[in-house]
Amino acid sequence: MMHSVENRFIAIVCGAMLVFVAPLFVLFLSISSERVARERLHNIELLMGASAEALGKPIWDFDSDGIKRIARSLMNDTDILAVTIRDNSGSILAQMPSGGLGVDSDSRTLKTPVSYDAIDGTKEIGSLEVRAPTPGLLSQFSKDELAILAILLIAVATVFAAALIGNRFTVIRPLMRLTAAIEATRRLGSRHRVDWTADDEMGALAANFNEMQDRLERESMELKSAHERATDIYNLTPAMLFSLDTDNRLCAVSDYWLLATGYAREQVIGENFTDFIDPHWHETYRSHAKAIAVGDHNICEVTVPFRKADGEFMTVLILETETTGDGDLSLSVMTDVTALKQAESRNHAQAITDHLTGLLNRQGFEAALDEAIVTADASGIQVGCLFIDLDRFKWINDNFGHAAGDEVLRQTVELIRATLRPDDIMSRLGGDEFAILVSDLDVAALASEIGERIVNALREPMHIAGNELFVSASVGISVYPEHAENASDLLLKADMAMYARKHDGKNGLQVFDASMLDTARERHEIEQCIEAGLKDDHFEAWLQPIVSLSDGQIAGFEALMRLNHPEKGIMPPGKIIGIAEETGTIARIGDCILEKAIRHLADISALDGTQNTYLAVNFSPLQFELTLPHKLAALLLKHHISPNRIVIEITEAVLMLDNPEVHGVLKQLNEFGCRIALDDFGTGYSSLSYLNRFPVDIVKVDQSFTRSLSSGTADVRRKSRMLIKGIRTISHQMGCTVVAEGIETQEQWQLLRKLGVDCGQGYLFSRPMPIGKMLAMLESDSEVKANTQR
Repeated sequence: MMHSVENRFIAIVCGAMLVFVAPLFVLFLSISSERVARERLHNIELLMGASAEALGKPIWDFDSDGIKRIARSLMNDTDILAVTIRDNSGSILAQMPSGGLGVDSDSRTLKTPVSYDAIDGTKEIGSLEVRAPTPGLLSQFSKDELAILAILLIAVATVFAAALIGNRFTVIRPLMRLTAAIEATRRLGSRHRVDWTADDEMGALAANFNEMQDRLERESMELKSAHERATDIYNLTPAMLFSLDTDNRLCAVSDYWLLATGYAREQVIGENFTDFIDPHWHETYRSHAKAIAVGDHNICEVTVPFRKADGEFMTVLILETETTGDGDLSLSVMTDVTALKQAESRNHAQAITDHLTGLLNRQGFEAALDEAIVTADASGIQVGCLFIDLDRFKWINDNFGHAAGDEVLRQTVELIRATLRPDDIMSRLGGDEFAILVSDLDVAALASEIGERIVNALREPMHIAGNELFVSASVGISVYPEHAENASDLLLKADMAMYARKHDGKNGLQVFDASMLDTARERHEIEQCIEAGLKDDHFEAWLQPIVSLSDGQIAGFEALMRLNHPEKGIMPPGKIIGIAEETGTIARIGDCILEKAIRHLADISALDGTQNTYLAVNFSPLQFELTLPHKLAALLLKHHISPNRIVIEITEAVLMLDNPEVHGVLKQLNEFGCRIALDDFGTGYSSLSYLNRFPVDIVKVDQSFTRSLSSGTADVRRKSRMLIKGIRTISHQMGCTVVAEGIETQEQWQLLRKLGVDCGQGYLFSRPMPIGKMLAMLESDSEVKANTQR
């Protein structure tokens, strides 16, 4: 069988001979034949010339025998086919062969004139015609020349045969062996080698092939070993590994997968993996989780319930990745996360549940509120939110301890639950704040009714650790979609309504109103002004003189807080103090005012006659920290002020706290030398007891009693005088100085002086003013000095 390589080699050699050797051979023959033809033609022409000279006399003498002899002599030449001799008239004198030759394309006619030199000159007496053959390509060669051509052709053929034989043994045979080795490797799978050694290129090819076969055999063994190790790892890894084909059928599962699921391998191989998943989760599994690009692979993640062999379901987390470039096989790992999901559910329940009461916390309530709003939009009902804040819980917590406070919260929850419907949702937002979610067609009326029931229920006393404790509630109500557009806004509006109820007297119910937004905005602006005032030092300590009513001399000054905003001017101090106490910034404001007031007292003390005046400073309950005495001592030392010139003004609210820490601070201040003043005396229901229980040095009569002295009703004026006189008598007997607030007229001054009140302050003597104006007034003939002369 001829091989294609050999065929191509023969074709190449034959082509080379046809393209190069054959044209050269033909060219050689052509050139050689032309040379021979020219030589023969020249010989014929010479022979004809000699014969023409010899024919002149016989033709002249009409010697027919002589003419025939010359004709026969010409015919003896091998290159002459026929001879014709004519006279001038065209008559044939001699013709050989007889009859002549017909017209032949393979011959040609040569003609030459015959002349005779007569007495009267040379005369043309006839013509000689010969027929010579047209020379062929080989016919013109001699036998010797043809022999040489044959030898040349034999040599070329020999070279051609030698090339074929050499190619057969040096190229084709090793290629055939190489092909046989490759075919054997393909069919049998074993690595066959080529049995051929040589120092040429084919030997190098065979050696390289054998080396490649050895390397492939080693790599095949390594791959086989690696596959066996991978299979062992796949099956021995304590993870549920499995592989799916493009049709989502199981094509491989690990031993651990079978152990965890309870199936046998033959039960699952070839089965659709989706059949093992809870039917309700089929769509979730098909869509999978969002693919996350990791290197060149896509990892898909999904959590679904998986049915085990015993019919029970376990929750599994499936991570799937493509393992081949064409994506026709996946490698997946399945993890049992049933316990994790259960713990997650418990953690979620704990995350949205208040641990003390078991109610939803703020996070859980907001989620429930979102769901309720979605349901309300779909069904056309309304959603109501009740925001509840206990009014006296902090006092109970501080005075009876956190255990009592926790019990109050638990009993409060029970009381509130008794007022609710089964479907109403209650939550503890934090501290003593609760929220209730209700839904109805007319939810405003329903929420108001529930709110009233809650307020009434909490009026009942609670028996905690042998004590009968009372709490009350401030309730705010907001309605969706009337008051808010979303859950957070609804809760915020209910919170606003609750704060409005607290500001109006607590212990009651308040439905949200749009005007509360203005209040909230105003509150927010004030909070911002407070922060800016603390940052940019806008707070000022204004002073109002406290005058001795007996002689009109200045006995002291009360320091009053003022916020001098660069754009709004002097802002109402009452609102600022209330908001600062709620936000916790009152302590920072108090420290600022205390420092400035003591500095102002030092400036005033530089004037003549003012060295014995005192400074009264109001303190919020939130300022009574353990560090207060140390701060005050440092300020007094810095400005060289004696402690006995400082009066700490406190309100009944401070004493009502009955806080041991507050008692300790007051005691330290009293021992340090500061005096204690009880402000707004007479307005509380137990003020008299405080004079005995606390180290009070000064009692300040509330300005409402002072204003009543000028009332148009005689009975009111009489009762006011009796009250003020009684306060003066009791205070003096307790060793306390009495100061009346709010004196605005000469009549009030004179009456208070007659009633034995020691000192007073009010617009009659001076309005509160900044330190610059106060110093200017004290240095000149002021209104106060003028009044002392009356």
